[in-house]
Amino acid sequence: MLKMTRSATLAAVLLIAVAGAVVPPVAVAQAQPAAPAVPAEPAAVPTAPAPVAKAATSGRSTEVVDNPYGLEALWKGGDVVAKVTLAILAIMSMGSWYIIITKVYEQFRMGKQARAADKTFWKAPSVREGAESLKKDNPFRFIAESGLEASSKHIGLLGHVNLNDWISMSIHRAIDNVQSRTQDGLAFLATVGSTAPFVGLFGTVWGIYHALTAIGIAGQASIDKVAGPVGEALIMTAFGLAVAVPAVLGYNWLIRRNKAVMDLVRGFGADLHAVLLSIPRAPAKAKA
Repeated sequence: MLKMTRSATLAAVLLIAVAGAVVPPVAVAQAQPAAPAVPAEPAAVPTAPAPVAKAATSGRSTEVVDNPYGLEALWKGGDVVAKVTLAILAIMSMGSWYIIITKVYEQFRMGKQARAADKTFWKAPSVREGAESLKKDNPFRFIAESGLEASSKHIGLLGHVNLNDWISMSIHRAIDNVQSRTQDGLAFLATVGSTAPFVGLFGTVWGIYHALTAIGIAGQASIDKVAGPVGEALIMTAFGLAVAVPAVLGYNWLIRRNKAVMDLVRGFGADLHAVLLSIPRAPAKAKA
């Protein structure tokens, strides 16, 4: 019995040894046919660029998409308050540029009229003829006619006033009238320069209010909910500064040019005053 058990055990060991010796060759034999399958992988490489082509296509499509946060989107998507604010800034800007252009033209014309008065007025035989040699819209003619009218109306109660003082007052009134005309519109520029930034700031505050409202409604501070209102706020600020800066610069520039022109006008008035006082006057006829 013991011999039989030993024989069975020996037989089992031999079977296991034989199986261990046979299995590796079989596994190697099975692994060898799988080796040719590795070169098949390069066949899948050409399909890899497909996502890149899609990305390139999507990249080209994003270039032609309109800016959702531009001026057009601001005007179409803005409410009544935003549109009114933009309209006010646009009116301020157009008015400022209109005044700047017109005042520069008027100052240039006054300089040209001053040169014409120097050439023709002082060469005339009389003040009346010198005034008539100038154009009707010439401010120097207006001053000369005011001085002539003052010297001719020095009668009655006005005759008790010193002739020097009376002619001087008349000429200064005419000069002040000319100066007031040169300053027309400058008050508008000063107003725009001081108020336009605050109008833009109001638009900024209103845009921030919309951003906070969008965040509260959405329940989260996502960029798509905040970008539009914040962009609107920044555009309003930029518009306010773009309107105010030219108005302030134009105001200061025109004030300086007005001073140069008015120096010519005052010089002409002083010379005219001296000429009118030097003209001999006929004695007044005594009433019978």
